Amino acid sequence: MVKKVDAALAERTDVALRLPRLEFDTASISGSAVGGVLRRTAGDYQAVVMVAETATLTWEKDGRPLRSVPAPVRRDHAALVKELRDLVKRVNAQLVTLVRALEGGFTVEAVHPYGWWRTELAGHPLARTLVRRLIWEIEVAPGEWRAVLPETDEHLPDAPDDASVRLWHPLRSDPHAVRAWRDLLTERCIRQPFKQAFREIYLLTPAEEQTRVYSNRFAAHIVHYLRMFALFRARGWKSDRLGPWDGGDGDEAERTLAAGEWRVRFFHSWADWAGDDELASTDQVRFDRRVAGAWREAPLADVPPLVFSEAMRDVDLFVGVTSIAADPDWTDGGPERTYWERTGFAELTESAEARRDVLARILPRLKIAGRCTLDGRFLIVRGELRTYKIHLGSANILMEPDDSYLCIVPARRSGDGKVFLPFEDERLTLILSKAFLLAADTEITDESILTQIKRGA
Repeated sequence: MVKKVDAALAERTDVALRLPRLEFDTASISGSAVGGVLRRTAGDYQAVVMVAETATLTWEKDGRPLRSVPAPVRRDHAALVKELRDLVKRVNAQLVTLVRALEGGFTVEAVHPYGWWRTELAGHPLARTLVRRLIWEIEVAPGEWRAVLPETDEHLPDAPDDASVRLWHPLRSDPHAVRAWRDLLTERCIRQPFKQAFREIYLLTPAEEQTRVYSNRFAAHIVHYLRMFALFRARGWKSDRLGPWDGGDGDEAERTLAAGEWRVRFFHSWADWAGDDELASTDQVRFDRRVAGAWREAPLADVPPLVFSEAMRDVDLFVGVTSIAADPDWTDGGPERTYWERTGFAELTESAEARRDVLARILPRLKIAGRCTLDGRFLIVRGELRTYKIHLGSANILMEPDDSYLCIVPARRSGDGKVFLPFEDERLTLILSKAFLLAADTEITDESILTQIKRGA
């Protein structure tokens, strides 16, 4: 962890993962590093930099952890404190870069030499913190791939150094194997750097086979535009900023995939103001293939399955996260309200189905398990005052027996980490937090929530 990432890693990452060169220079930092932990002495105290899911800096005295930086260290070793904080920032930035590179390799179907992968990724002091929690496929014989999870496999397969290694994807696996990997991650409480075993799969629908060149799967949604625009940037999509000056004319967000051989376009239009917020409406998804240096629109059936699935996964994310249907306190009337009522409790998308799959595995482990059941698109929570139906897509809540709506606006804070989740999902965290609250509804003190519950109880 405390040495510069060598040239082999940087070069291979450049070529195979289409990433900027990964360089991490800690040569100026002296100290000892054992097992991915860097320790530095500062008077009577010791700094500990540890890399697990992320890099963290903590302080100890006589082997006991401290809650914050000791005052004598801040006073007498300010330069060291700054140096180590900068180190943690650089490590975490590099981990983020590596995660994006690995996940982006799905559509490239990046393949690595086994010998290099074993020493420079799975065995690298920094990269291994991510790589070991991902599922990999090793070509142990021509055309014969063996899937492994280094975190749980003591011995990697015997294969020549020039054998091929690639990331496992559920689209290339049978449902039984997918279920087995999901069970293993849940049982071992292994949290993956990105959603892999529980990754959604998007296949062509009969309607898309009929339209041939475009998909309306995520059309006709009303979304918070600025939130969606920010997600475009975060996921590597390009799009011009829309506004009322466009006169309602549509635009397209685009992303190139498969090392620049394919392009996906997601059409959308600026729609209206909602107070200080801006709304947009969604439209078609189309694909283009690069032919002789130019883009040519391609039939959906010609798009490689991995490219199609990963592109549609992004669009599902954009709509699912930013749709006003997932806004618990949406109060505007008109056509937007009609959309909110229709979509907020609609059939589940692939991402919501993945959420349901996780809940089926973790609910039996929770202290509220006796009060919770899964029923179709809802998580049913039995409180003392009423029974509640939490939609697994929007996290909106209906109350039995009359299906009246319960508005609970989430606090602006992240989850407390007490419930293990095999991947990060804000909506799933929100659903669980509401479930815990409603399972103990007699302990709720928020009058705005209690008034709604007791109104029809």
